[in-house]
Amino acid sequence: MLQQISIFTANQKGALSKITAILEKNNINIYTMLATDSAEFGIVRLITDDAEKSEKALKDAGYQCRLDCIIAVDMASDKPGTLNHILADLNDANVMIRYLYISFDRQTGTPIAVFNTNDSETETFLRGKGYKLLDTL
Repeated sequence: MLQQISIFTANQKGALSKITAILEKNNINIYTMLATDSAEFGIVRLITDDAEKSEKALKDAGYQCRLDCIIAVDMASDKPGTLNHILADLNDANVMIRYLYISFDRQTGTPIAVFNTNDSETETFLRGKGYKLLDTL
């Protein structure tokens, strides 16, 4: 299972570049990044080449962050309906998705569905349905 760093940060100008500067300084490569906001704070979700090192560097810089286990499904196709089939299978299995975003395989360009769920059996279920889950991006 992949690990993702979730960072809580002020919703202000330059907040993202401060985070990326810390990662650059520590020679950490970002594979995927999602930033969401509210009125006062934002949540930045990152998958990097070294989750533990990323978390330590960010905490040392004063950020409140945590590691989360996420699931990454190689969608194998960019055809309409591909994501819907994955979501329909998960819905049929009563799996609740907390959040989801799409990334891309850097070499093939195929989409990757990245999501978080509270159901510990989701990986086993998806593999049983024939989906390819990724351990690295």
